Amino acid sequence: MAPTGARAVERAQDEHGHRQHEHGRHERERGSSGLSELVWRHVRTRPGACAVRSPRTGESLTYRQLWARSGRLAADLALRGVERGEVVAVDLGRSVDLVVALLGVVRAGGAYLPLDAHAPADRRAVLLEEAGARTTLTAADLRDTAAPEGEDGVVANRAVEGGDRGVDVRAAGDDPCYVNFTSGSTGRPKGVVVPHRAVARLVTDARYCTVEPGDRVANAANPAFDATTFELWHTLTAGAAVVVFPAVTELRLDDWVELVRAEGITTAFLTTSLFHMVARERPGAFRGLRTVVVGGEQLDLAACLRVLAEDPPARLVNGYGPTETTTFATYYDCTPDSLAGRDRVPVGFPLQDTPVHVLDADLRPVEPGATGELCVGGPGVALGYLNRPDLTRERFVPAPGGDGVVYRTGDLARVLPDGALEVLGRRDRQVKLRGFRIELEEVERAVLATGLVDSAFVEKLGEGPSACLACVVLPAGGDAADPEGLPAALGEALARSLPAYMAPTRWQVLSGLPYGPTGKVDRARVFESFRPEFHESAEKGVSTADEPVLVSVTGQVELVWKEVLGVSTVEAQDNFLDAGGNSILAIQLASRLRERLAVDVEPTDVLLADSLAELAGRVGERVSAKS
Repeated sequence: MAPTGARAVERAQDEHGHRQHEHGRHERERGSSGLSELVWRHVRTRPGACAVRSPRTGESLTYRQLWARSGRLAADLALRGVERGEVVAVDLGRSVDLVVALLGVVRAGGAYLPLDAHAPADRRAVLLEEAGARTTLTAADLRDTAAPEGEDGVVANRAVEGGDRGVDVRAAGDDPCYVNFTSGSTGRPKGVVVPHRAVARLVTDARYCTVEPGDRVANAANPAFDATTFELWHTLTAGAAVVVFPAVTELRLDDWVELVRAEGITTAFLTTSLFHMVARERPGAFRGLRTVVVGGEQLDLAACLRVLAEDPPARLVNGYGPTETTTFATYYDCTPDSLAGRDRVPVGFPLQDTPVHVLDADLRPVEPGATGELCVGGPGVALGYLNRPDLTRERFVPAPGGDGVVYRTGDLARVLPDGALEVLGRRDRQVKLRGFRIELEEVERAVLATGLVDSAFVEKLGEGPSACLACVVLPAGGDAADPEGLPAALGEALARSLPAYMAPTRWQVLSGLPYGPTGKVDRARVFESFRPEFHESAEKGVSTADEPVLVSVTGQVELVWKEVLGVSTVEAQDNFLDAGGNSILAIQLASRLRERLAVDVEPTDVLLADSLAELAGRVGERVSAKS
């Protein structure tokens, strides 16, 4: 049983390497503030300014109202016995209520754990137990924070004018702020404990992305994804407005672009895969934005140049950083000049107050230009992992020179002649898929845990929006009598234990395993069974220059299907999701069919169709109705 509440976080703090270096820790804490204090400055000076708005519901809160509602929640948490540093789970989607909840937990002195609404119930239960969370906030709890009509202004005005901080627990720099769980190589998710000083480092004097009072920042990330840290806290500590925004995948692309402009969005973060999709379909979509930050995977050079050649945002930034370094550790300004002559987009230069090192296996600096492991130090480094002293000691190690600790990212990198950092790959089997960190061993263990197979091998195939997880399995007991039904059974079983982004979408069932000369399974030969086109970069797509012009609707659907999925052959019974499709690719497919056939096609049409033939039939009916 994991330690409960504050005890679990206290253990992570005690395990953290900063305790070994008191001088460095005290230097970092000097002048640092808890997040509520940074927000309070704007409550005091700009109480009537918009703090958060939801275009979908029309709900909005001023800084005065946000402070009042979050204060009521903090008081309620105190009455429930929430202790300083205790983990409080937050089970809310993107919403005004979510912003109230996170600020309320912080003001109560707790550390919030945002839950993924799309994760299976079993996995959510594991995370709650691992974190020792006694309290979970839901929409019902947030309704209780809404004051009777007219009360918000009276109560909040008294607090603002009198400087009353109410129930606020003043946080020190090393006090935990939140916990995010990431995939674990042992099959056990890792809870990253992020302190206040780390978030303060991200948002204070931020040269990678300037946010000012009056700006409007889109909040489109899954609350359980650490991009939320940037979207919410960078905004609220700057006196700007959080705009609760639909993800690109939740609207037609043209509607999403129009909403960006209608809401006057100045700043937005997109995962790399979503950026690649928008760059391919609507490269001028970012016109009018002051800053677009992209992160999560290797940024494609061609996608950047395509956006920069159209009507680009004033600033396009490639952001890099694991959860353990609090959203971003480095950044690179992408411009035609900065990318000229390059064949790869660098991750760039350190954020403010963020020392980075490229180290060898013995944690010694490598020669300039040589490849080593990228290690990140400074106040942005997390406290460690919940209840994982062994892993904390392994990944959070003494910094070169003995000042503080650095986090070993596991990424291989080198310093380019101009001083920019370039990430070259991983030293382990961790991959990034549509912005999510995935330990392939965790997926393999989950497949084996179903009891349906004796062996499982998982790899990432392709790059960009078409990238997917592929799994090769050997059926339990060597029985391959029903190889066609096994993938469906595995998919059904995994849906109860893994979030959708971690589940393989391509399967191959083998009757035996290939072995190399040492007697070990030859993983390269295991994956030879997949068609070669799935190993190619999806960003390149499949050239259609030599394709004949197809006049039938079915032919057009087939052609676009092949373009988007990056395959050379299709069958009428092919299912889009089973063929490696996802919500991002569904947007691309629907968008291109609308352009080619001049009829309304939605991403949901693509996702809900059982087969290519069914999709072609739906589209054909609309073409016929139009004519």
